[in-house]
Amino acid sequence: MKNKFKLPGLLSLKTYLLVFPIGFLSLISCTEKYELKQPDVRLWYNQPAKVWEEALPVGNGRLGAMVFGQPFAERIQVNEESLWAGQPINNNNPDALGSLDELRTLLFQEKSIEAQRLVELNFLGTPPRIRSYQPAGNIFLIRDSTAKVDDYYRDLMLENGIATVKYSLNKTKYTQEVFASAPDNVIAIHIVSEGNEGIDLQISLKREKDASVQIENNQIVLTGQIIDEPDPLTGPGGKHMKFASLLNVDQKGGTLIRDGNCLRVEGSSEVTLLYTVSTDYNINSLNFDRSINPLKVCKDIIEEAERKSYNQLKMDHIKDHASIFNRVFMHLGKNEISNLPTDQRIKALKEAKVDPDLAALYFQFGRYLLMGSSRKPGKLPANLQGVWNYQYKAPWNADFHTNINLQMNYWPAEVANIPEALIPLSNFMDKLMVPGGKTAKEMYGARGWTFHHLTDPFGRTGVMDGPWGLTPMDGPWMTFPLFRHYEFTMDTVYLNQIYPILKGSLLFGLDFLTQSPEGYLVSNPSHSPENRYFLPDGERATLTYASTTDIQVLTALFNNFLIASEVLGKDPDLSNEVKDALKKFPPIKVGQNGTIQEWFYDYDEPEPGHRHMSHLLGLYPLNQMSSGSPELFEAARNTIEYRLSHGGGHTGWSRAWIINLYARLFDGNKAWEHLHLLLAKSTQNNLFDTHPPFQIDGNFGGTAGIAEMLLQSQGGFINLLPALPEKWPDGYVKGLRARGGFCIDMKWENNKLINVVVYSDYLNHCNLKYQDSLYEFDTKKDFKYEFDGNLNLFNENAIHR
Repeated sequence: MKNKFKLPGLLSLKTYLLVFPIGFLSLISCTEKYELKQPDVRLWYNQPAKVWEEALPVGNGRLGAMVFGQPFAERIQVNEESLWAGQPINNNNPDALGSLDELRTLLFQEKSIEAQRLVELNFLGTPPRIRSYQPAGNIFLIRDSTAKVDDYYRDLMLENGIATVKYSLNKTKYTQEVFASAPDNVIAIHIVSEGNEGIDLQISLKREKDASVQIENNQIVLTGQIIDEPDPLTGPGGKHMKFASLLNVDQKGGTLIRDGNCLRVEGSSEVTLLYTVSTDYNINSLNFDRSINPLKVCKDIIEEAERKSYNQLKMDHIKDHASIFNRVFMHLGKNEISNLPTDQRIKALKEAKVDPDLAALYFQFGRYLLMGSSRKPGKLPANLQGVWNYQYKAPWNADFHTNINLQMNYWPAEVANIPEALIPLSNFMDKLMVPGGKTAKEMYGARGWTFHHLTDPFGRTGVMDGPWGLTPMDGPWMTFPLFRHYEFTMDTVYLNQIYPILKGSLLFGLDFLTQSPEGYLVSNPSHSPENRYFLPDGERATLTYASTTDIQVLTALFNNFLIASEVLGKDPDLSNEVKDALKKFPPIKVGQNGTIQEWFYDYDEPEPGHRHMSHLLGLYPLNQMSSGSPELFEAARNTIEYRLSHGGGHTGWSRAWIINLYARLFDGNKAWEHLHLLLAKSTQNNLFDTHPPFQIDGNFGGTAGIAEMLLQSQGGFINLLPALPEKWPDGYVKGLRARGGFCIDMKWENNKLINVVVYSDYLNHCNLKYQDSLYEFDTKKDFKYEFDGNLNLFNENAIHR
């Protein structure tokens, strides 16, 4: 071990590789007993939800439900991850490859308007749009009563994943619990009565479109098939996705009778509903699979779940859920506002009140949502709404949007200690290599694979929407969450599994590059996501070459591949080719106004407050604009302030990105300011992020931003409290993860670090940084190291698993 010393400067990439040697995946749950406790993590209310955006979500990665908590007309809106309209279509434009050289020439000559017309003719997807993610339907529980509701209360306990409603009618107490079980793959609804009156309910299962309902004994069976109308923008019509859902009703006491297409419970003391839904989607083929019988799948799931009592189902669910959720504790301080119902706390923030505990709750809610929308038994990644959607044509089709949004969904996965959330994304990316390979070859004459700014479960990878959708670097961009999982876990088995994905993306990048008139290797065509610029003649253009975003994406992709190649001992000749190419990339430039230049030329833009800030990828989530490069570091700050001064940050996810960017600038007070604005301006009463409307990436981006304020691990350091705001003077966090296979617990008082515990998964080297001090030491596998606030090591012990 080495003693603490003053930090001389940031580590080079070469030193970074030495600091974080390879190892094997051995995640620490970080729940070993320590002085830190899990605070209260509840969303709670004194009234039922009136609208969907006030309902409370439960999810198990595959199934999702929104619980309204209505005593007389309860609605539980349900979803299944793969229930989408549409079908597989190769929508690569067959004229693209033959027009590629002409397009590149036009862009090199700054004839961007002519280039745009060419793209509209020969590059847009055939068809250019996808169809929507759809709801599975609604469970309705109708009570025929005019009694007055007393003592109403509803909550969502994040720690156990149970949404609870309590109230009294005629002095009889009713309690309803709803949870989505991952172990048993069902949504469970349990209602009990305590008092003289029993439970009288009409129970129904409904879907507005493409479905029929029938009663089979004590089960409500819904079967259907999505019927799509022909649409030149989205593709041929026809009978597409098949689906089925099953609602099983069990009651204690009283009677259960058929009531048309409903079931009626009368005079029961306890009712248990088990629900599941399935489709004939097969992720291995990105297609329907007519050998799958959705109804049989549902019946098999319910039959297995029925073998357990409700209490056993609940216990198994809590054990599974809490084992993931309780890896991380966070306390940021409390005040009188902390004790108010959640909707009142949101209202108080709008009135400029301070509620540090709400930030901690929002962080944990983001972790909860990621657990609920991206984990086994689910097989698809979280879409723009996670798995929660009530509309048949959702905003932006609730698609997989790959020019920031899907990436942002996974920003908190590693640092917030939910690494298994990456499994659906990694598997989906693996499957997308097949259609993505066709796009690379058919549109660009390239090896490897790529896709553009959105896709769906059927793997459409051509150009979507309009010329702004010609974004072939979005495929490479989507490899970053996968590689980040390796950085945090050092799992070489996983790195070997994703190596074909990295290599395929790298091969596309190499083949896509072309030499510019200035002698650089550049991307062409290129685009800065969804933004435009002014040409010298005043016209507005979208397409260009060598946008700053593309330079940063390709630089990161190539460097990630070099690390993977070296660690795994693969493709040394290809690595040499990559190193040569990197030397020919254009530099990131600073414009005349002192901001990071967004395009190859220093153009003005018609919307300087644009929601996208893709030219700051190099600051966050990448690490290409660190304090070790003062000019770029300061220009990044200027870029944020320039955007904000022109109205930027007006959408939830954009504001969330700003939190992370300020955290990387070590400006905790600015990060806090924008977290406050995210909560006050872009957060619903149920804590859902609003774009507007609801879009879940802001939740995940905000969660990542809170973690980034407290812990950073880029550049070879574990940086403790790097952007701690004045508004959080006292607090603690337990279980955040850092690159290199480390887990961190911290406590601070009066804005000063009090103690820290470092858990190490491997024989490794650690650079622990707090303010201007660094403690450098070698760690042992499965050991913990305890430090005081001055980074004096006072204890080390083996961890007994």
